[in-house]
Amino acid sequence: MSETTDTTRPVSPGPSGQVDIRGPRFAAWITTAALVLVLIAATFSTALAAVLLALQALAFALGALTGPRRSPYGRLYGTLVAPRLSPPSELEPVAPLRFAQLVGLIFAVGGLMGFLAGSAPIGSVFTGFALFAAFLNAAFGICLGCELYPLIQRLTPKTA
Repeated sequence: MSETTDTTRPVSPGPSGQVDIRGPRFAAWITTAALVLVLIAATFSTALAAVLLALQALAFALGALTGPRRSPYGRLYGTLVAPRLSPPSELEPVAPLRFAQLVGLIFAVGGLMGFLAGSAPIGSVFTGFALFAAFLNAAFGICLGCELYPLIQRLTPKTA
């Protein structure tokens, strides 16, 4: 498949396609904002914080299951932002991004469990971990889940 300016489609064939690096960073900015809202809400209502974090957990789950192009924030990027940009100059593989979304989901579920149990401190700590990772990606392009992915791959036994 040849390269295309439509960044919502894979640039290379197969399930491990690549995406425009700007898409996941766009998604990280939205995630950062959503998680900041969760922490603000937690100061006055654990129920509201739980609802907001549940919505973010859903976004993480969809990103982990369907990949960055089909996640809610990826669709926003592909529909509203990417058509207004120049073709991507840098691409990144999908698999580490999906793993990063899974890690985000794990922290979001931990936070959600804390909020649902009525513990704003526990919910906020887990939310803070997810916020830290999202902000690192958004502001500096450092994807912690993506950095962990090769290590996890090496530690995972290969089947024939």
